[in-house]
Amino acid sequence: MLTDILQDVKAIFRNDPAARNFLETLICHTPLHAILIYRLAHFLYGWRIPVVPRLLATLAKVWSGVEIHPAAAIGAGFFIDHGVGVVIGETAEIGVNCVMFHNVTLGGTGKHSGKRHPSVKDNVLIGTNSVLLGPLTVGENSRVGANSFIIMHDVPPNCTVGGTPAHILKRDGRRVDEPLPRTQFPAD
Repeated sequence: MLTDILQDVKAIFRNDPAARNFLETLICHTPLHAILIYRLAHFLYGWRIPVVPRLLATLAKVWSGVEIHPAAAIGAGFFIDHGVGVVIGETAEIGVNCVMFHNVTLGGTGKHSGKRHPSVKDNVLIGTNSVLLGPLTVGENSRVGANSFIIMHDVPPNCTVGGTPAHILKRDGRRVDEPLPRTQFPAD
């Protein structure tokens, strides 16, 4: 857990030009506060401690405007820019070195049981005001443009997507205009 926290702090300096020094960042970067509280809540959740993880998540939401369910799985080096309005659901998975801007939702559709929220692979950037719903997957090194809406469609690796509904704008650095592939669901 401490290694992940150190990587989360390093991610701030890697991604935020306004981060001037360690003390100011530690005291004033409320998205970091939400991530730190999430890490503690997730640890306690893993130990099956009742009530406390959800209470910590609620306090983090009130303090920072970032709502992260304690059961979500988030890799090291996670960076949230500004934070307010971010919602990360219970079965969401986020890989290492991911960047997320404010007002992003990784939510469910209400139509699935078990795995209900998105899986975001390593080195993914998700732009402001994007909504990703259902047990979809965002592939490694992909970018989701601001104001994108993705429901039950996967984002292939090494792609840039955008729009409402989102479609592929770049694949492996080359401009394209392709629809997103439909997510393949196991039978519920």
